[in-house]
Amino acid sequence: MVLLAAAVCTKAGKAIVSRQFVEMTRTRIEGLLAAFPKLMNTGKQHTFVETDSVRYVYQPLEKLYMVLITTKNSNILEDLETLRLFSRVIPEYCRVLEESEISEHCFDLIFAFDEIVALGYRENVNLAQIRTFTEMDSHEEKVFRAVRETQEREAKAEMRRKAKELQQARRDAERSGKKGPAFGGFGSGGMTSISSGSIITESIVEPEKPKITPTPVRYTKSEIHTCSRCSSLFCSAAGLLSRQACLFGKPFLSPPFQTKWTK
Repeated sequence: MVLLAAAVCTKAGKAIVSRQFVEMTRTRIEGLLAAFPKLMNTGKQHTFVETDSVRYVYQPLEKLYMVLITTKNSNILEDLETLRLFSRVIPEYCRVLEESEISEHCFDLIFAFDEIVALGYRENVNLAQIRTFTEMDSHEEKVFRAVRETQEREAKAEMRRKAKELQQARRDAERSGKKGPAFGGFGSGGMTSISSGSIITESIVEPEKPKITPTPVRYTKSEIHTCSRCSSLFCSAAGLLSRQACLFGKPFLSPPFQTKWTK
């Protein structure tokens, strides 16, 4: 048996849900389903009709049809058995067999159809197995969700406890006549406001710089000379300045002579 497609359509041939198990364009599947109502003969009790290329195996679902499109050389008995399984799957996901309900659970139906047929061939599964496979139940996932929920509850409880502690500390501070610290929220850009209080500032006193008094320079008499031109005294250490001053006719007494002499 090669199953080409499984579809739920209206009596007018409008596709509601269609699952193709072989490569097939949307235009072709819509054309096959649109031609299906025209091939039905109300006077016959058969649940299949054939064309030159395909076979339609169908079952009425109140105002809808469950249709399987197969090749003409497929086993009709296997086709009918597969059709019954498809028809039993639909009520498992849809409470009422109406177009709106089918459209709402279309993905659940497609996943179930994939468990029944793979690459056009029937899988050896029953209704209970299909339900289990589509639920994808996982013990590890349940454990992970339980741990995450426990962590979320603990975080919320810790948050409430911290909030109560802050409120109690604020009330205690107000009772003692002191302003407690004000904690700002995240709405102000994440900045924490600090209550205004007395701020103690200390002026920075620079240390007084010590006054430096020049040490008097003492010269011996051996270092004192008399200028031969102007008869002024000069020191041999400052002799150059004294001689230059003497050349310009200005007697010069070097600063060292303002200090005390040593014998």
